[in-house]
Amino acid sequence: MRMNPITLVGIVLIVLGIVAFAYQGITYTSRETVIDIGPIKATADTQKTIPLPPILGGLMFVGGIALIVVGNRK
Repeated sequence: MRMNPITLVGIVLIVLGIVAFAYQGITYTSRETVIDIGPIKATADTQKTIPLPPILGGLMFVGGIALIVVGNRK
């Protein structure tokens, strides 16, 4: 069974939309140098979050469904 590329992209968009709903943001840790005096260095780890709005997850989900419908029409 060979899958249409449009259908495959639709499935990926649906999965990404569900993940965006579940996590609602991407969190990562950044290491920053606080003090740098000769051989003495102090660093601090800070967590930063990139928020993903729920509307983005909804748009990806609906777009994925639309691509699956269009891909199966042929």
